[in-house]
Amino acid sequence: MEMQGIWVRRLAIGIGVVALGSASIAGDAAAYPGGTPDFQTDVAPYCAACHSSTSVEDLYGFGDRATAELARNKHFGAIRAGTGPYAALSEANRVKLVELLSAVDRNSTITLEFPPSVVPGSTFQVTVKVTGGAGPSVGVGLVDRPHRFFARPASALGWEVVGAPTVIGSTGPQSAWIERLPEREGRSITFVNVEGVISNADIDKWSRAKIIFTLKAPREVGDYPLVGAYFYGTETGTALSTQMHPEFGPQPLGGALGKSGRVKFSKQAVISVKEADPQPVAEIQP
Repeated sequence: MEMQGIWVRRLAIGIGVVALGSASIAGDAAAYPGGTPDFQTDVAPYCAACHSSTSVEDLYGFGDRATAELARNKHFGAIRAGTGPYAALSEANRVKLVELLSAVDRNSTITLEFPPSVVPGSTFQVTVKVTGGAGPSVGVGLVDRPHRFFARPASALGWEVVGAPTVIGSTGPQSAWIERLPEREGRSITFVNVEGVISNADIDKWSRAKIIFTLKAPREVGDYPLVGAYFYGTETGTALSTQMHPEFGPQPLGGALGKSGRVKFSKQAVISVKEADPQPVAEIQP
């Protein structure tokens, strides 16, 4: 998810995702690791070219394609082989880099806190907690299933976001990203950037953040899934794979071919939308 170039950012959005990917095109400030500063909208995680996955279950049904999309093959395979920009590293440093980036993945987690049941049409809150991720930004969203190619924004199922999500980063609340979306356009979206992320595998330091979404339940009763999606980069989480750009700051060594971005999902929640249980009527004493 480490992308450079405003043209690439806009093309990625135009084809249907925040293509939170690894590209290295000359131009304006980066998307990832700099986030998606120009785009405040719902997203889905189906960008295939510029991400890797950490779990084969996230691409169930795709057989060998799912295995090829795993970070250990798609990203780390290029590092171990010393192809492209990784050729500049010694074999020992390539081995070390895979170990450090694996640590980034192990410490990049996402969990979803939610009520087990809600009343139709009622409002309630869910909290997404994330750790790790190579900064300076990560992306967090709500989707309907834990699948790279099949997931849709949670709103597709009838979950309605009420008001702007609350983002609490490592240093406290932040709103600069969401405020780039004019208030008149509505800020009730299922995706946010968390800025100011600082994780460092070299010293075992990991960022933390939480995002609180206020949701309105669907009107129809039933059991509805809800999943948190985590978009993060890896290579700027260690000095060994970080290149400093004089204007854009830290950039991933792998660039366009590094496949160093990740998509990770929380466990799937299932929230029951049902009518409230009737309250017992108090007996009237004679």
